[in-house]
Order: sequence, then C-alpha cells, then structure tokens
Amino acid sequence: MNPAPPLRGFADIAHLLEAHADLHALLLHVESLRLPDGWIGAGFIRNTVWDVLHGRTLDASRLNDVDVIFFDPGDTGRERESDLEHRLRALAPGTIWSVKNQARMHLRNGDRPYRDTFDAVAHWSETATAIAARSIDGKVDVMAPHGVQDLLDLIVRPTPAFAHKMDVYRERVASKDWPARWPRLTVLTAWDEAYPAP
Repeated sequence: MNPAPPLRGFADIAHLLEAHADLHALLLHVESLRLPDGWIGAGFIRNTVWDVLHGRTLDASRLNDVDVIFFDPGDTGRERESDLEHRLRALAPGTIWSVKNQARMHLRNGDRPYRDTFDAVAHWSETATAIAARSIDGKVDVMAPHGVQDLLDLIVRPTPAFAHKMDVYRERVASKDWPARWPRLTVLTAWDEAYPAP
C-alpha cells in the first residue's frame, strides 16, 4: 500500500476526495442534481480522513450512509428529499443516500432557523463532523465552519452550538463507539475539557 499523502488543511482534504475515484463519483452525482447550496457532509469526509490517518486503504463501501444536504426554504417537504434519494440510488445503487433540506432541520434540532447550509453545518454536534464537500464543475470544494484542525488531529469535540446540549452530544458519541474503529482518537466528553478556561 502506498503511504497516504499528508493531510494539512482544506486543500489536502479536497485533493484526497478528488483523487479517490469512488468518492469523487458520489460528489459528481450530487453535483448533477443542481441542488441549491448542495453538499455531502459528515461521515463521508470525517471517516475518509480518519481512515487515511489510521493508515487504512480507502473503501467507499465502508460508508454507512452518504449525507447529502442542501438549503431551500421554498420547499421543505420531505417528499422532495425522498425523490432526491430515489434519483441518487438510481445513479449509485450500492450507496445508502440520506438527503436533508437544512432549511427545516432546525426544527428537529431545537435551534433557531439556519441561514444557509454553512450555518446549519456549524450547528452539527462535533467539530470533526461539521464538514462538507461539493463538486463544482468537477473540482472539489470543502467547507468546515469550525475548521479542520480537530478532524486532522483526531479530536472529537462538541461544537459551540452544543454548549447547552452536552447530554445529547455525549449520548451520540457513546452510541457511535468511534474509538473501536479509530483507536487514535481523543474523545472529549466534558465541556470544560473541550473548552478549558484561559
């Protein structure tokens, strides 16, 4: 196995997704739908980066699901999401697609309405999960409201949006059992541990 290229920032993550044909193909499928502010987020990138940092060969079939996100306050019906999942399954039948319009997800999450996809991703639970990528004319663009350093440093930390939802964060992290798959992770479960006072 060839050693993985070093991952130092946004550009390296974008290059990694472009260079892996199966992952790039998924981004191209989403691009073909021309969704407003459309991206693939969460585990699609997080798991890929953590696998590389653990010296594993990348395998798109290991993705539990592919989280497609977009932002359209003019049509927040779930029927549209189901239709988009059906269209994506036709393009990539072996992939489990999950499509969510972030213009309605604040209701489920108990937040104020999100302004756009970037704002929605900023409200996701962990900094390493709050990341998304999209293809624009075949070129990969990466978005991470809290940066990519925690992801690259293998740190699981709550986002600031979870300051008042730490019980939800802890339950989620416990249910994932990520250290079993990625033993080099550092999982922070206390707010003062994640954000120590100066």
